[in-house]
Amino acid sequence: MRHKLVWALAWISAWLLLTVAAAVALGTAELQRLRERFEADARVVHRLLSLRAVEHETILATLALLDVPGADAAAQRLPAIYPRVLAVLRREGNLPWGDAARAEALASAEAASRRAGRAWGLVSELGEGRLWVVQASDQASHALRIDLAGMVRAAEWPFAGMDAVRVELSHAGHRWVIQPGAAEQGGWRFQFDKPLTVRSQPFDVVAERRVGWSELPWAYMGAAAALIGGVLVGAALLQQQRVARRRAEELLRLGQRGRLNAMGEVAAGMAHELNQPLTAILASTRAAERLLRDDPADVDAARGAMKAAGEQARRAADVLSRLRRIMERPGGADRIEAVDLRAAVDGALHLVEPQLRRLRIQVRVQGQGTPIVMADPVALDQIIHNLLGNALHALEQVPEPERRLSLTAGAEARDGWLLVADSGPGIPPALRARVFDPFFTTREGGLGLGLSLCETLAAGMDGRLELAAAGDPRRVAAGMPGAAFILSLPLRHQP
Repeated sequence: MRHKLVWALAWISAWLLLTVAAAVALGTAELQRLRERFEADARVVHRLLSLRAVEHETILATLALLDVPGADAAAQRLPAIYPRVLAVLRREGNLPWGDAARAEALASAEAASRRAGRAWGLVSELGEGRLWVVQASDQASHALRIDLAGMVRAAEWPFAGMDAVRVELSHAGHRWVIQPGAAEQGGWRFQFDKPLTVRSQPFDVVAERRVGWSELPWAYMGAAAALIGGVLVGAALLQQQRVARRRAEELLRLGQRGRLNAMGEVAAGMAHELNQPLTAILASTRAAERLLRDDPADVDAARGAMKAAGEQARRAADVLSRLRRIMERPGGADRIEAVDLRAAVDGALHLVEPQLRRLRIQVRVQGQGTPIVMADPVALDQIIHNLLGNALHALEQVPEPERRLSLTAGAEARDGWLLVADSGPGIPPALRARVFDPFFTTREGGLGLGLSLCETLAAGMDGRLELAAAGDPRRVAAGMPGAAFILSLPLRHQP
């Protein structure tokens, strides 16, 4: 059925949306966790490098304070204490720096240090992993040549083994890569950029972390999708149970109301069905009495009259036997209100949906607009349900590929109408005039009150139920060769 497919698509869409939402939430949480861890590790790197830079200034300040005879020889032992210190230079007075190749650059750095009143870094060799730090002094100036690779020990490096992380020192276009990192395509990128806290070594610590799709929590996402699917399947099963329970309750309510309404129909049917046999019984018994009084008594004729009376009595007994099937149930008073005819059709189809699926009947619901009629909702449900039941019974008699049911709603003049037509064998012309007679049925075991009751209910709502004529345009438009009934009800008054 179409609405069954719609419900299935709705459940699948809900699963997809919830799964995507859960995946996004889990992915976002994991990315946030990775970002926080990366930033925490990057701050550790920044703090370590800043401490090493402070040590460089401290070494230079100590050399300046201890600049006494013999101190130069002690300074040359610094590389043994600090392996990252590759060389220590000392310049006194107007003497040149000991490294002739860098004498001019060191002199320029010394002048800058003297003007600034602090140590000064020379970054021209940054790309080679080398750094000169110069401290000018009135007595003697000192310079340290630093191996940047030794600034952080491997045991202290928080990014060890993390190929997706790149760390470098940069300043004024010069850079030295501490950890190259692997080139990642796509995904997400985290960045950290913060200058060292030491002005003599004005480097920016730049760290970059690449997060690929493979690092997302796919296992948790898959588990979430399975969990959501399980919950939705459970919810769908519960929903089906609730729908089935409501359908059963509605069918029970309609059955109870139908039995109650049938009682009125029974009263009229009893007069119709029992009047003739009772009259015949009375006439036969009187004839037999008269024949037996004759002299001589005509026993054979009297016996025939009593036999005829007995046959009529059996006919009356058969009628009463059928009436015993009806259960008496109390009911409430009818109420007339505005009812959406199309919604009533949808509700009735919902009740017979299991039978429609079982018989594989193709259903077509059509019409212009949604007529609002004045009716008793329960009585209207009973009429439509009864018409659908008759149609389903008729469609059981045709091959499965030919089973089609059409319901068309419309309005004309002051009435709203509903056409229920099927592709069953139809009603023979000789029986069309009797379809609304009480106790008339072509169904084996049927009571014959359904259509009669529906006609009475429709009349009680100022409407009518009729068998559609072969040339009725509404029936022709439906294109169904079987039976077709038209229910007409007053439209709601428009102020």
